[in-house]
Amino acid sequence: MVLQTSRRNLLKAAAGVAVLPALPALPSAARTSAAFKHPGLLHTQADFDRIAAAVQAGAQPYKAGWEKLIANGRSASTWKARPLETVVRGGTGQNYVQFYNDVHAAYQNALRWKISGEKAHGDAARDILNAWSGTLKAINGNADRFLAAGIYGYQIANAAELMRGYPGFNLERFQKMLLTVFYPVNDRFLRQHNGACITNYWANWDLCNMAAVMAIGLFCEDQAKFEQAVDYFKNGKGNGAIMNAVPFLHPGGLAQWQESGRDQGHTMMGMGLIGTFAEMAWNQGIDLYGYADNRIMKAAEYVAKYNLGHDVPFTTYKWGHGTKCAPREQTVISSAGRGQDRPVWELLYNHYANRRGLAVPNTKAYAERVRAEGGGGNYGPNSGGFDQLGFGTLLFTRAVAASGGSGGLLPTGATRVLQSINLPTEGIAASGALGVLGEAAPLRIVPGLADAKGYSFMDEDGRYLRHKDYRLRFDTDNGTELFERDATFLARPGGASGRVRLESLNYPGRFIRHRHHQLWLDKAQDTSAFRADSTFRPASS
Repeated sequence: MVLQTSRRNLLKAAAGVAVLPALPALPSAARTSAAFKHPGLLHTQADFDRIAAAVQAGAQPYKAGWEKLIANGRSASTWKARPLETVVRGGTGQNYVQFYNDVHAAYQNALRWKISGEKAHGDAARDILNAWSGTLKAINGNADRFLAAGIYGYQIANAAELMRGYPGFNLERFQKMLLTVFYPVNDRFLRQHNGACITNYWANWDLCNMAAVMAIGLFCEDQAKFEQAVDYFKNGKGNGAIMNAVPFLHPGGLAQWQESGRDQGHTMMGMGLIGTFAEMAWNQGIDLYGYADNRIMKAAEYVAKYNLGHDVPFTTYKWGHGTKCAPREQTVISSAGRGQDRPVWELLYNHYANRRGLAVPNTKAYAERVRAEGGGGNYGPNSGGFDQLGFGTLLFTRAVAASGGSGGLLPTGATRVLQSINLPTEGIAASGALGVLGEAAPLRIVPGLADAKGYSFMDEDGRYLRHKDYRLRFDTDNGTELFERDATFLARPGGASGRVRLESLNYPGRFIRHRHHQLWLDKAQDTSAFRADSTFRPASS
């Protein structure tokens, strides 16, 4: 493998220590759907209801996760903030250790308040966050300032989201801090990459800033910033965009991570960041976990498998380095840091295996190995031990998707045709606006508009399959709650592997079925004819 000088060091001198003015923000965009859900970054109220009940009942592994949290010194209600006007990471005058310890203390105390209801912890989290929003004016340093703005930006926004509405929490001042101190640095990096070649910086540099932009957009109710982050994930030119972060697919459901030839510590950091990004989007009804045929899942399986001691294939990775895009390449996977533990696996495992019902044997094995996950302070005193908020065993453990539920039966983010099983040369199609049985139309499968546990289907013209007066139609989303419910379906097993039936979300017990080559939403009948008429086989288009 060709050894490389650090991309970070190469650009430190050019970076200077001053924070450059931000590029103009993207124009404000009106929301086209319901308001953001709160709390709705890494955690929802439904999550906390589940966690609190499990902890109170002493259920495992929640109990072990809770004990890990309360044993961490940063979760003590006696923690006192040490705010700074300027946080410096990289170069002369570094002081960022002070900041990330306070960020994690705020988050951990907020968790203890949300789960136990103990006011002392709520007060502690509030006071830490208020101290920083009333003091912090700038994030400086060499190129590493972009890491500080990204990592601690998404983390502190998550802590603050848990304190929304708490007595005495200064929401408006905190929003101002995120928008004026953090976002300009995040935005500048994603647009200009510190003046370097677009491929110079590793995936985790993009991903932490993408996560910060998304978290800030959600916390500040700024749709444009939220959409900026999602668009970058799908279409960005830097290494954090999904097709660059996971550049190569391999047999066996594996996909190579962009930093795999660098070292395994940063590779796992990247998995944690992309999982964080996908979870925040998921909690707002957008499925990035399933994007590009579950590409994140395939990368998690690759990274976990190698770090568990198994061999994996590796495709030579080439990129442009520095400011002049000097050619570089890695020809073998790096064993540096192989097999280390980071608190990134429970989130990924519980989404794919338990929420979606998919097989992820390597991710499962790594989650079991690291369980119960800790957080900041449990993985060493240096910055790498604070790259993730952690405590995934406590926070992300969930029951396996119920039998017959929607989880895992269809691949979100993929395009499929839905073929009839009893008229296999035909499938779901459109005749004008009406749904018919004909030459099957390619349909993009997305999380349900009204419920992300279900599915919605979009044709090539951007119209959604929905029911109206019990007829199936293809119509443009009009943004109403009724439309979103009419266009959301729950996938039920179709009696044999690879087959599904589609049940209406808002008319339980009614399924899409074909009658005389028309598509209807009909009440289920316990007959073999009805089951055949209402069963479809997803196939690649």
